[in-house]
Formats: sequence, C-alpha cells, structure tokens
Amino acid sequence: MKKSIGLLFIIFFLVFSNVIVFSQEKPDALKSYRIGRDLEVQGRMSDANARYDEAVQICKQEIAQNATNMDSYTVLTWALLRQKKYNEVIEWAQKGLKVNPSDYRVIETMGEAYFYLNQYDFSLKNMQKYIEAAPNAERVSVAYFFMGEVYRIKQKYNHADIAYSTAVRLEPNMPVWWYRLGSVREALGDYAGSLSAYERAVKLNPSYKEALDGADRVKKRLG
Repeated sequence: MKKSIGLLFIIFFLVFSNVIVFSQEKPDALKSYRIGRDLEVQGRMSDANARYDEAVQICKQEIAQNATNMDSYTVLTWALLRQKKYNEVIEWAQKGLKVNPSDYRVIETMGEAYFYLNQYDFSLKNMQKYIEAAPNAERVSVAYFFMGEVYRIKQKYNHADIAYSTAVRLEPNMPVWWYRLGSVREALGDYAGSLSAYERAVKLNPSYKEALDGADRVKKRLG
C-alpha cells in the first residue's frame, strides 16, 4: 500500500512538474514585434516601443546563443527600424548578412534604413537586390515605392514613374503612392496621367489636400 502511494506521488510530481515547464511560454520576439505594430497603429507609441524593446532584447539573446539564426537578425532589424534607430539597423543587418549574404528580408530592411539616413545610392542598391532575390516576396511593392522615392529625389522622373507605377500596380490602395506618381508625371508634363493618379489618391483619401491641389493644378493645364 505504501509503495503504491509512493509511486502515485512520484507520478503526480513528474506530471505536475511537466505542466509547470510547458506552461512557461518561451519568449517570442516576432510576437512582441507584431503586438508593437498593432499598438503603433492605434497610436500608442509608448506601449509599442516597450514591445519593440522586448523584441530587440529577445533577438539579441538568441543571437548570443546562436549567431547564425537569421530569423533573429530579421526581427531585430524590423523592431529597430520601427524605432527609427537606423544606424543600429545597418549595424545588425551587416552582421546578419555576414552569416547569409542573400537573406532578402534583411536586405530590404537595410534598404529602408539607408533611405532614412539619406544614403540614397545604398538604399537603391539594396531595393534592387531585394527585388532580384525575391520578386514575389511580401514587400516587393514597398521596395518599388522606395526606388521611386530615390529616383524622384534625384529628379530622374522617368525612372520614378516606372517604379511608382509598379508599386501601385502591386499595391493599389496606398493614396500616398498614387500622389507621388501624380507628382512625377506632372513634372514630366504628362498632365493626363498625373490627373489620373491624383484622382486615384483622392478616391482613396478624399481629404488628401496635396492630391486635391495637384488635381486642380493639372486640370488647369489641361484646359
């Protein structure tokens, strides 16, 4: 009888111990990052930054344990980008690309960071590399938009027109992108094409003042 009770106690102890172990959720950097994005969309930037900080710390711990984990470099650079820590994005992206030079996720994020640091040639190079490596990836439309931004800033309006046009074809619901397309077409003297783009921006965002002004401006040009 005593042996049976003792055996039951041991079994209960082992089962209970396993329940405790499995109930402790493993830190998930991607989950923290996504919660941060949701909070940012809600305008709760302070709470979002706390989640981004959490994601950053988890990723750094993961990299310390396994310096070849590209998922950790990816989420780390995403979180740092949301916090506008662009130099840190570049630093960690370069470390990650030493492990895997063709990781397109890190390449694209680094391209965005270079853009915000006004290093447009590097940004353009990374976006082109990203598109070549992953032409059907999730952020290809974003890459084309940033290419359009670089070309617009460099006043290469024909190139910008092509890049923006591709971006809105892939993702047609971004009013800012349509506005940018309208602006470069206006600069090229393509007033009909410009009006079409401005009007699409206004359709998506009826209170978009710059697009409304642009549409009125080119309508006068068209007579």
